[in-house]
Amino acid sequence: MKKIILSGMRPTGKLHLGHLVGALDNWVKLQKEYQCFFMVADWHALMSEYEDTRELLSNITDNVIDWLSVGIDPKESVIFVQSKVPEHLKLYMIFSCLTPLGLLERCPTYKEQLREVKMRNLNTYGFLGYPVLQAADILLYKADKVPVGRDQLPHLELTREISRLFNNLYKKEIFPYPDAILTETPKLLGLDGRKMSKSYLNTINLSDPPSLITKKISTMFTDPKRIKLGDEGHPDTCNVFSYYSTFILKMKNEVYDWCTSAKKGCTECKKILAENIIDKISPIQKKREEISRDKEGIKKIIAKGNENASAIASKTMQDVFKAVNL
Repeated sequence: MKKIILSGMRPTGKLHLGHLVGALDNWVKLQKEYQCFFMVADWHALMSEYEDTRELLSNITDNVIDWLSVGIDPKESVIFVQSKVPEHLKLYMIFSCLTPLGLLERCPTYKEQLREVKMRNLNTYGFLGYPVLQAADILLYKADKVPVGRDQLPHLELTREISRLFNNLYKKEIFPYPDAILTETPKLLGLDGRKMSKSYLNTINLSDPPSLITKKISTMFTDPKRIKLGDEGHPDTCNVFSYYSTFILKMKNEVYDWCTSAKKGCTECKKILAENIIDKISPIQKKREEISRDKEGIKKIIAKGNENASAIASKTMQDVFKAVNL
């Protein structure tokens, strides 16, 4: 039997190039080797977006369309919506009872979010406990592996600790101790040089039309040391060059040469980048257009995924309830 993987995304907005290189490309590869559960993490989205949920439902469908467009295959992987499987919250409740408060308060990403996110109030009970819900998500399907970046390793270690706490407390080896599949993702910043995020309005979305992609790339932050056309560029510190290095690797050496030798200006460089990005994601967008026309087909894929996820989750919770005498 294939080993199990659980991974998910929060439906907080349209998916962008950062999602493509940071997760989706890797998901497509993993589904060939593992039994993958890919989750639309709408409970997690609610934890941070609870003040404005108007786009939550449309984002769920839109995100799934993008998953299908890049090559996530519902015949090979389980695509489901977190809130449609009630067992997530049941296991989250049980884990909440035994998770030490200090583990959550020391979580580095929790502290980082409180510092960085100023537009939303995250000083809530729910947001403090989101790593516990993550643990429930992973362990509910008894996942063997979890694809994560290095910055997410503390979350996985907390999941492993919760698994140990439960198994030791109730003297039952119900949950595994999932390992990380480290994903070395390219460093892809937003248009303004900050982290690519919907909140910063600095993303290139997978669904953006070519004209908008061209317009967005024309505004990209470039080499501040290159004032005049004849000035030599510094591609190693230029955000535009990082996009070439990630998406158009075949042009990397050529671009490096014309930048450092001042053979082309930044405006022309960005125009060429836009053309290549548009060409790169054109197959995804064509597939997206085709899938979007079949509304009923999308609903059926999600419904079937919810059903398959629920079947696994229900079996796990039977063992959990028996262990805790509920």
